[in-house]
Amino acid sequence: MSKTIGVLALQGGYQAHLKALDTCGYKTLAVREISDLRNLDGLVLPGGESTTQIKLMKRFGHWSVIDELVRSGCPTLATCAGLILAASHVTQPSQVSFGWLDMDVTRNGWGRQVHSGEGLADLESTRPHFGDDPLKLLFIRAPRIQRVGQRVDVLAMTNGEAVMVRQGALIAASFHPELTDDLRVHRLTFG
Repeated sequence: MSKTIGVLALQGGYQAHLKALDTCGYKTLAVREISDLRNLDGLVLPGGESTTQIKLMKRFGHWSVIDELVRSGCPTLATCAGLILAASHVTQPSQVSFGWLDMDVTRNGWGRQVHSGEGLADLESTRPHFGDDPLKLLFIRAPRIQRVGQRVDVLAMTNGEAVMVRQGALIAASFHPELTDDLRVHRLTFG
């Protein structure tokens, strides 16, 4: 029986995640209603505009339900804006977040849209999780991880800086794995 993975579909780049998850062989659900959050085997918080996502989740009642779901141990992938939502402390500007990950992030810390780009993760950081095939990184107005707490495992780095982390069943990336043809981050998160 295939796992059902929900992708928050209120705003942002949810379509690319749905496509990537379909390619991995999971059942997918675009999460728009609170009832969509029931009976999921995993959840994706996609990139987009974190402040807009916060407003929509609070307006339509998703905030507390998603918080409870992730805190219960539901496997979750949070990319770009999702990473911002998951962090315990957010700057530039400061904003509310779920606080699931013991880390500090700076919004747009890698630069504005013009500074967006591609690269590869440091092989030494990803080898234990992905083997010898380099992990592709695509940054779009990406948040920058400034501090990682002791309970957080760093899964990928670039130029010595953390760009993907895990705490419990939550994996968060400052890059967009769903916009590449490399599906290993989705498979690692949801098994």
